[in-house]
Amino acid sequence: MSLAYYKHSYGEVVAMPTLKDILEERTREADLYERLERDWVRCHACGHQCRIPPGHLGVCKVRFNRSGRLMAPWGYVAGLQCDPIEKKPFHHAWPGSLAFSFGMLGCDLHCGYCQNWVTSQALRDPAALVRPERIEPETIAAEAVARSARVVVSTYNEPLITSEWAVEVFRHARAAGLATGFVSNGNATQRVLDYLAPWLDLYKVDLKTFDDRHYRELGGRLGPILEGIRGIHERGLWLEVVTLVIPGFNDSDQELGRIAEFLADVSPDIPWHVTAFHQDYKMTSPRNTPPETLLRAAEIGRKTGLRYVYAGNLPGRVGEGENTLCPQCRALLVERHGYRIAGYYLSANGSCPGCGAAIAGRWDARFGGQITDRPMAARWDAERSTFRIFSS
Repeated sequence: MSLAYYKHSYGEVVAMPTLKDILEERTREADLYERLERDWVRCHACGHQCRIPPGHLGVCKVRFNRSGRLMAPWGYVAGLQCDPIEKKPFHHAWPGSLAFSFGMLGCDLHCGYCQNWVTSQALRDPAALVRPERIEPETIAAEAVARSARVVVSTYNEPLITSEWAVEVFRHARAAGLATGFVSNGNATQRVLDYLAPWLDLYKVDLKTFDDRHYRELGGRLGPILEGIRGIHERGLWLEVVTLVIPGFNDSDQELGRIAEFLADVSPDIPWHVTAFHQDYKMTSPRNTPPETLLRAAEIGRKTGLRYVYAGNLPGRVGEGENTLCPQCRALLVERHGYRIAGYYLSANGSCPGCGAAIAGRWDARFGGQITDRPMAARWDAERSTFRIFSS
């Protein structure tokens, strides 16, 4: 065991377990792997499909080989928050509802602009100091019900590498009458999608670029992400795709057009969110994405044949880009400003009240109002040994 040390004020030197040590204890044997010769294992949780010798970690840094058994994260959270579902973003799944969001630690990519780097890069970057807290899966479901959430979502780190824990949480969420979702980079295998599909309703994928060279800079490959997107759609999960548009990285008309063409080929009903980059983590050289770039990207998506394209995360600066419009008659169906639902006009059967066109998605028979348009963060209450939710 590797140990960190600190000195008490009265001089005694005390050994402290490292974050790696703590996480190695909070594991159980994985479901998503196969045994190989000489006690090696092959992991099937993500597109890397790491071959791991005994005593070593996978690319994600949280799945590891213990004497010929693959161990997977279990029994803790590093982030817990109640969000408007529009923040995920899901625009075609019960607008105005709440998504009770939980996350663990680790990721199979290492994006320099990651906005959740304190959780996703916790074992790569010593500045990412997040304390994992023990929790039971039924507690997550119970908290979601108590907050009137509609969906329980695995997010903040890459959920594919913690799929076993997510499924256990989702079992309890489903038993409580809740829907479930993933917010993921989409670097999936067909095996992990088969494992998840019976317990999963919604899936958001970050399609970061259509250039394999750029994907390799982020620690992945384009092929598995594209195969993952197709596999998610084929299994009947509700899929929405986000592309963070970064000046000089993926904002050319050619690349945006290739992304849109691929999605339209899978299904023109996939909502495509083009969102604005802002300088974060290690990527501080490109300028922040202007609204004009998002509007250009959205227009490329529409011309390619995508029926639902959103210009996101610049509230009030992208015209109708935040709204859901009927693809047939262009009637306003859901009006948004940021995470706030400003108007809801869909018919009870999820169709346009003007022309009757069916609108793809997951809709309620009526809009019941919005509980909040702001995230509510959870903080660990050491005295009560539980999480408490606070409005931000």
